[in-house]
Amino acid sequence: MRLLLDTVTFIWSSISPELLSKKAVAAIGNEHAIREVSTISLSEIAIKQTRGKLSFRKNDPLAGLTALRARVLPYTADHAFELFNLPTHHSDPFDRQIIAQALCENIPVVTSDEKFRLYDGLTVIW
Repeated sequence: MRLLLDTVTFIWSSISPELLSKKAVAAIGNEHAIREVSTISLSEIAIKQTRGKLSFRKNDPLAGLTALRARVLPYTADHAFELFNLPTHHSDPFDRQIIAQALCENIPVVTSDEKFRLYDGLTVIW
């Protein structure tokens, strides 16, 4: 099963796994799971780091991907076009792109963000 980790879940998995729910830990730890992190999350981390809102260093996301044995899910035009179909339950542009990506790819998102649950057809694990 494929899993898309949202940005906060990726960060917590990397530096504060005790903040993850039991369901999230079980899903991420499943040896058969294909863990994915969006290029959108990597961009969000870089932007927040340069603005001083996050203390991740440049190599930390790479180390997190390696430790989780996660692959990077590229953001495509199909994902962007899915944004046209999304209601505006969520105002965060990074999260909206991750939601569109998950819906387009038909994969669940591992997230603590309750707003993700408002989107029809999106499976949320937490």
